Amino acid sequence: MGPRSFRVSVALALQVLLAMPALAVGPAQLEPSGVNISDTAALQRGARLFVNYCLSCHSADYMRYNRLAEDLDLGEELVMDNLVFRDAKIGETMSIAMDPEDADAWFGKAPPDLSLVGRARGPDWLYAFLRSFYQDDAGGWNNTVLPNAAMPHVMWPLQGIARPVYATHRVGEREVQVIEKLELASPGSMTPEEYDGAVRDLATFLVYLSEPAQLKRKSIGIWVLLFLAVLVLLTYLLKAEYWRDVH
Repeated sequence: MGPRSFRVSVALALQVLLAMPALAVGPAQLEPSGVNISDTAALQRGARLFVNYCLSCHSADYMRYNRLAEDLDLGEELVMDNLVFRDAKIGETMSIAMDPEDADAWFGKAPPDLSLVGRARGPDWLYAFLRSFYQDDAGGWNNTVLPNAAMPHVMWPLQGIARPVYATHRVGEREVQVIEKLELASPGSMTPEEYDGAVRDLATFLVYLSEPAQLKRKSIGIWVLLFLAVLVLLTYLLKAEYWRDVH
């Protein structure tokens, strides 16, 4: 590599490094979701939504039904009667019957496993994404948070059909149209407030799904901190008593 090529390589590397903070910022700040994984009722409602609207295409291969029964205070019988819609045993994972090769042929890409989507995307992103579907002029589904998403709006019977409202902005010498907001053109079975609550429940379940241990980890963490606080106090008293005799 000659001196000129080396300088060009260094310049390109610096440009990439300088661009990284801007890339990490991502889209505009998302609305807080209000997700609380300690809310057992929200987790139960989210699990019901997940198996009814997501599990037919998306698997959750890292979660077993018996773990779900224990963490969500449902019991194995309730889980088998209400959350298992295929020939599966209570100890099996939340997999799907769809073959990945068939999914590739039907959809162009196999729907991803959702076991870790809560950790990868975060609750606020999930909450915004599930509320941002709209029907474009061609009659297809699109999403303002993830444009050209391959996923259709499977929960439209609950939310209804939203359509975009465009605004014109000038970029240099050109005028471009951008989506200013979404308006509900055809209502669903839920009011907007009820649908927001349902999406929050589903996001809550997906966040739990990505790390089930966090339910116990956080409660154990409180006791650990209390233990350490008492230990520090006892250690300080012991140190004070020891140095009193030394002096």
